[in-house]
Amino acid sequence: MNEIERLENIAKQIRLDIIEEVYSAKSGHPGGALSAADILAVLYFHEMNINEKKPNMENRDRFVLSKGHASAALYATLANRGFFSRDILKTFRNINSNLQGHPDKNKVPGVDMTTGSLGQGLSAANGMAIAGKLNKQDYRVYCMLGDGEIEEGQVWEAAMAAAHYKLDNLCVIVDNNNLQIDGEISKVMSSYPIDDKFASFGFEVMNIDGHDIDEIIKAFEVARNIKGKPTAIIAKTIKGKGVDFMENQAGWHGKAPNEDEYNRAINYINK
Repeated sequence: MNEIERLENIAKQIRLDIIEEVYSAKSGHPGGALSAADILAVLYFHEMNINEKKPNMENRDRFVLSKGHASAALYATLANRGFFSRDILKTFRNINSNLQGHPDKNKVPGVDMTTGSLGQGLSAANGMAIAGKLNKQDYRVYCMLGDGEIEEGQVWEAAMAAAHYKLDNLCVIVDNNNLQIDGEISKVMSSYPIDDKFASFGFEVMNIDGHDIDEIIKAFEVARNIKGKPTAIIAKTIKGKGVDFMENQAGWHGKAPNEDEYNRAINYINK
């Protein structure tokens, strides 16, 4: 098995676990979690310098899931990497579970930032990147934004700051699945052209297929070698990717499958 196949298999397992989580909880946000699975597989199993046995390792790379409602994807990724048991995933969103609907860095090993208030994650990622520069550490900071989320003005204040401080240790990933809770982002409040906007703020910008493992790997390789400015990777994705009846359907932004839909989803991913 080559590296691409290995990462594709990991992404597949992440998707299976996402469906398991939201079905067990009878609530959650499967659409935007499924669209992010391939990117998270590459980040946590190929790209980032992390150690599941030392989750607070000082010089580790950091990841901020600014679109915190996609927590099911992050939890599935962390569990598969070994930060905690996969058995715990079935407690997702339970009242006494550490796996809350939005990630909490004080309760879940491997979560670097508590998120969920949309638009704020890039500001936190900036702080981590600036701290790395000041402390002369060589870790990198990755921040995933939703394309609906970037309608928030604070994102662009943070983008301006990231370029101003020349945060070349910062990499932004926009999960561009073109759907938010109310429908297509182009119709709700268009943020297009996303690439030109980040470029105008001083970022190095790449457009990729967010489900092509090879493209994702190469984009992160390029980002690592950019000096003097931050990088933004605009990843074109499909909301609900991997489950035929969820794909490109805004209705699956924040809805859990029933038993029949759960079985159909699991069977489809396993095809």
